[in-house]
Amino acid sequence: MAEATLDKIRRDFVERSSKELINQLLDDLFADRILNEGEKDAILEENKSRVDKARCLLDSVKRKGNEASGKMIEHLQRRDPTLSSQLGL
Repeated sequence: MAEATLDKIRRDFVERSSKELINQLLDDLFADRILNEGEKDAILEENKSRVDKARCLLDSVKRKGNEASGKMIEHLQRRDPTLSSQLGL
């Protein structure tokens, strides 16, 4: 279910998420052990633009399954309630 939700919001998340929000989500998901240090660093270093970082973050979490996707949605709702509402979460 949560994976499908990430699919649904992907385009708008990529367009609307801020650099600060992406960094906060990376830190949260690293703390939850959903992303390891190498994955976190790769998202930051291999993607130059904000939209590429957002796209890579969302796709990386989605590949990890429903539980990981659900945690990302929870963190997104907590970190940016306005964007979450705009995305329909």
